[in-house]
Amino acid sequence: MQQRRLGEFQVGRIGLGCMNLDHGYAPPVSQPQGERLLLQALEAGYTLMDTATLYGAGQNEARVGQVLQAHRKDIVLSSKCGMEILPVEGKPVRVIDGRPATLMRQCEDSLRRLKTDVIDLYYLHRWDRRVPIEDSVGAMSRMVEKGHVRCLGLSEVSAATLRRANAVHPIAALQSEYSLWTRNTEIAVLDACRELGVALVAFSPVARGFLCGPELDVTALDAKDMRRSMPRFGGEHFLHNREWLPAYRQLAQQAGCTPAQLALAWLLQQRPYIIPIPGTQSVEHLLENAAADRVVLDADVLAALDALINQDTVRGERYDAQGTRDTDTERFDDAAMR
Repeated sequence: MQQRRLGEFQVGRIGLGCMNLDHGYAPPVSQPQGERLLLQALEAGYTLMDTATLYGAGQNEARVGQVLQAHRKDIVLSSKCGMEILPVEGKPVRVIDGRPATLMRQCEDSLRRLKTDVIDLYYLHRWDRRVPIEDSVGAMSRMVEKGHVRCLGLSEVSAATLRRANAVHPIAALQSEYSLWTRNTEIAVLDACRELGVALVAFSPVARGFLCGPELDVTALDAKDMRRSMPRFGGEHFLHNREWLPAYRQLAQQAGCTPAQLALAWLLQQRPYIIPIPGTQSVEHLLENAAADRVVLDADVLAALDALINQDTVRGERYDAQGTRDTDTERFDDAAMR
């Protein structure tokens, strides 16, 4: 796989989002299935592995640590702090907490679960607006000083917040949702990343499965699948967004690739500092995504994609009201996105 720079590292320009194995979309995969997928990822050329304290309430980190411990020198390991699942009145609740003491505790817990002495890239998963970003990043810079972390990242923040954080400690990566149907980073973040030498790590690059080919059956999703709460996957918004899928599939056929590969190839050709991290529970899809590294789109296909899928043609917010409040990313004002 071709390489791209991420901080002090060179990584495969398509990374692996490990969340899907334990969190967000469906019940966790079995231990043998997860192990097979992670080991196959290594063979396919994936070198950036992305996890977080939040995913599966630590279970995803533990899975990644157990399977990849023997291959530690072959991967760039990234995780995240600042958001976790805690019991509140007897129920598991997602909690955002950017206080320095919390971040330090979570880092120690992550190191233990990941079975490593150092995390290569450690993100602040969400900015806790009750805590100045300078304080949270200052605490994370001390992790670097102690040798627990090699470089720092942020997730779902604006260009202004990125600049404030970078003034405290160099930021190696900004992770944000970016795909054909989520263009928020184009408002200001992509330019800020270029100016500061920051990699843009794009999660959900195939639109949470919407751009993968077969039409998504929302009614068949697991009861706990996060897409059930996302406006784009519901009601009239979903019906509208389906209308341009046939034309999208036709463009994939024209480009000689699968729909998922088309979405990934489009991202890779937007900027040389973008690293998409698709996730999957399927080895077949894992290999399909890796093969997008070899897809080159001509100017006509790129222009057709931009005209077909953009902030004016997609209906529905990407998160529900709470999820939107929890992010600091710039937003389009166009009513089509509401």
